[in-house]
Amino acid sequence: MKILVTAKRVTDPDMKIKVRSDGAGIETSSMSFKVNPFDEIAIEEALRIKEDKGGEVIVVGIGSDKAQTEIRYGLSMGADRGIHITAGSDPDSDAVARILVKIVEAESPDMVLLGKQAIDVDDNQVAQLLAEYLGWGQACFASKVSINDNTARVEREVDGGIEVVDMDLPGVISADLRLNEPRYPALPAIMKARKKEIKKMTPADLGVDTTSKVVITQLAEPPQRKGGRIVEDVAELVKALKEEALVI
Repeated sequence: MKILVTAKRVTDPDMKIKVRSDGAGIETSSMSFKVNPFDEIAIEEALRIKEDKGGEVIVVGIGSDKAQTEIRYGLSMGADRGIHITAGSDPDSDAVARILVKIVEAESPDMVLLGKQAIDVDDNQVAQLLAEYLGWGQACFASKVSINDNTARVEREVDGGIEVVDMDLPGVISADLRLNEPRYPALPAIMKARKKEIKKMTPADLGVDTTSKVVITQLAEPPQRKGGRIVEDVAELVKALKEEALVI
């Protein structure tokens, strides 16, 4: 089974984000980066399927030359080879989906596994757009995946509990937080990953126009929260919630 997975380079979620003084983006000079956590979960699930069913796992990264670091991380986890689509700036969700369509057409995978969303922009659109453009079935927000011949059974968390869907392959699956716990690459695997193939291409090579349909024009930090105050009794609390906080 051939599985295509994504590895987006994002800012470390454990670090504090600072907005640039001009409001045009975030300050990245002092930031560290890592694989999008949901993509890391998708890579882990692809590797588990490969270990059970056999096949090949291909990691795709889209971005600057530095994005190779995250692709290498996926290779050190156990993926077989990588594809790097070099882009000067991060394409929007629609452009990413169209790039992945071209890679799918070239590679003919049995499944595309990707994180349900990237933690930097939180769009949660690529999986849905990709499935639509390919005309494939999709199962989003997967918390469990089982493969049986040419069918994938996916458990997904919904407001009322767990929804179970069966999907014919090839198809698109997006990984939710509780799908698995990603492995930590051992040093020998990290060294071995340095020798694995990463094929480099550009959107132009694929015939994809990456002109953004969505443009972020301004970023701003949320207003500072005001400190609370002590109330004397329940009656004063209720009055404050009603007249000051306007929540009741």
